[in-house]
Amino acid sequence: MSVVCNNALNRSVREYSLSDPGKILIKTREIVVEEFQKSDEDVQDGMDIALCSIEKYDLQYAGANNPLWIIREGKIIEIKANKQPIGKFENPLPYTTHSFKLQKDDSIYIFTDGFVDQFGGEKGKKFKTKAFRDLLLSVQEKPMKEQEIFINNSFETWRGDLEQLDDVCLIGIKIL
Repeated sequence: MSVVCNNALNRSVREYSLSDPGKILIKTREIVVEEFQKSDEDVQDGMDIALCSIEKYDLQYAGANNPLWIIREGKIIEIKANKQPIGKFENPLPYTTHSFKLQKDDSIYIFTDGFVDQFGGEKGKKFKTKAFRDLLLSVQEKPMKEQEIFINNSFETWRGDLEQLDDVCLIGIKIL
């Protein structure tokens, strides 16, 4: 699924010259569905994604189940994703492109659900969204490289000896 979606994303941008995140996700879904219709199997899998475009202080974002978080002055502004994956989905709707004006010192984060869904800690429970929010808020005074190290160490400590369940991807950007 990841390879098919990656190829479809690349085609959406290169072949169709799309730059609007919502339109990229719409075209990507079309390509993915077409590719899986060529298969003998009935593929019901889908991919979640957060996709953004930043030009100076102008942000455009669209998401398939994965939100975008902007941390500004110690608070999280959540831009919600459409609740549908990239792939075959009953009654699909267009993906929404959200536009947002960024400010100096904003931090932007897009991420998969692998971190919050990871089991660990003393009781072997999921990390959960609230703990993830608190973690990101706690590192705002650190430079991005230090945030990366701290967040990675926090994940590994939480996971402990338990197997990693899913992909974990977190992308953070500081607006200067």
